[in-house]
Amino acid sequence: MNRFKILFNGILKENPIFVLLIGMCPTLATTTSAINGLGMGLSTTFVLICSNVVIAALKNVIPDNVRIPAFVIIIASFVTIVQLLMEAYVPALYASLGIYIPLIVVNCLILARAEAFANKNTVLNSMFDGIGMGLGFTLALTILGGVREMLGSGSIFNLKFIGDNDGILIFVLAPGAFITLGYLIALINRLSKKKS
Repeated sequence: MNRFKILFNGILKENPIFVLLIGMCPTLATTTSAINGLGMGLSTTFVLICSNVVIAALKNVIPDNVRIPAFVIIIASFVTIVQLLMEAYVPALYASLGIYIPLIVVNCLILARAEAFANKNTVLNSMFDGIGMGLGFTLALTILGGVREMLGSGSIFNLKFIGDNDGILIFVLAPGAFITLGYLIALINRLSKKKS
């Protein structure tokens, strides 16, 4: 299997957010700003890559009847590492993302890739799948957070380009996540139909 195809598959063709529509909880809850989207995306990418590699390496050792609990324990171990590192080195981002960092353990994107790909492929292919899916997830969260931040508070990556009170409040609230995601998915569908 071509590793570059695996890598780009997660970024474009099977983007977890814009195409597959999985991992919606952190997508809608944490993308109030581009920095939050980037932080959540990179955290999830780290866990996805590491868990894919370990699961692919242990796929012949883990019995089928305890496969999912074993996957959850492997994923939880890497989430704990991410959580401790974020709390130590980027405490503001850690505080901003809050409960959504530990919830990476049950993110359906990570469990789906463990079950559908890492459990059936080589370690190297699983690593490339984790990188591709993780980058696609990070890109989608950063774009969604960036659009919401621009429209909602007139800034991007916390750099103001509009006055202090200018912005459309709904975009930093929960309904703004649904509205923005819907328009981005519609735009991507429109662009992909033009290509084909």
